[in-house]
Amino acid sequence: MYTLQNTLYVMTPNAYAHLENNTLRIDVEREKRLQVPLHHLGSLVCFGNVLVSPALMHRMADEGKSVVLLDGSGRFKARLEGPVSGNILLRQAHYRSAADGAFALEFARAVIAGKLKNSRGLLLRAAREAADADEQAQLTRAADNLAASLRALAQARDLDTLRGVEGEAARGYFAALNLVVKPQARAHFALDGRSRRPPLDRFNALLSFLYSMLMNDCRSALETVGLDPQLGYLHAVRPGRAALALDLQEEFRSTLADRLALTLINRGQLGPRDFDEREGGAVMLSDGGRRAVVTAWQERKQEEITHPLLGIKVPIGIVPFVQARLMARTVRGEMDGYLPYLPR
Repeated sequence: MYTLQNTLYVMTPNAYAHLENNTLRIDVEREKRLQVPLHHLGSLVCFGNVLVSPALMHRMADEGKSVVLLDGSGRFKARLEGPVSGNILLRQAHYRSAADGAFALEFARAVIAGKLKNSRGLLLRAAREAADADEQAQLTRAADNLAASLRALAQARDLDTLRGVEGEAARGYFAALNLVVKPQARAHFALDGRSRRPPLDRFNALLSFLYSMLMNDCRSALETVGLDPQLGYLHAVRPGRAALALDLQEEFRSTLADRLALTLINRGQLGPRDFDEREGGAVMLSDGGRRAVVTAWQERKQEEITHPLLGIKVPIGIVPFVQARLMARTVRGEMDGYLPYLPR
């Protein structure tokens, strides 16, 4: 038996989210658009100019449900939540482990290994499906380079070296992603390296938006098990930065976000009409584009997979919560090392 805490995404400009008895109600121009029982919700995510009533904020905080504010492009702005919950003994163990250089190094190594293995799996699958022999060879070489990065990762003796290996591997991986896009879509979805703030092409805009939603799910998962999402091992600690959530996100980038981005592009579910170009060369998803991506994201999270370690079927949206629990067990010393999610 498992419970998938549902997230309600509100993207309509000037929508008003408020409390009505034991339900969350959404009004647009004073007309009801949606009404959901609160017990069905785990969190509320608002994009752009969405109004949230004080009564609803208080009720969500009282029930341990989060209210997340993102700007119109999906960048995190703020998060409202109730008193910090979780086991204080777990948090103490977390703080001690982060100060243990050897533990932090091995944890970060496992996180990056999971990311590289999953990225390599995506490229190998694309190579098998490639119709062009030259592109198949290029994808295979890119996958081989990731295998070499994994070997280099095993020899790294400090965090800076680990990060250097990961950075070089990521550049090669993103360069190869262009070949996973179907030829007929490449004119509109060319990936010219990874650009973030702001994204400078449609592919990057789509990836940034998906990574933002993935990041929110990873942070929620860590808070649910009682870990401090701001205290990471691979990502450096900075004020306001959810470093551990970024650590957890790494193993899911290719399996959840990148695969979905490629599916939306290759099936023609997104096109140039779903993006807006801004001054300075920035590219953002349009309102319609965001709705299409969020719908696909929610549908993807409902799909069931068999967890490779536990051997049980769970919705994909639950997997970050499963991995967060494995992180907690590792921090408590109940596991010899962290085991990232590696789909079969």
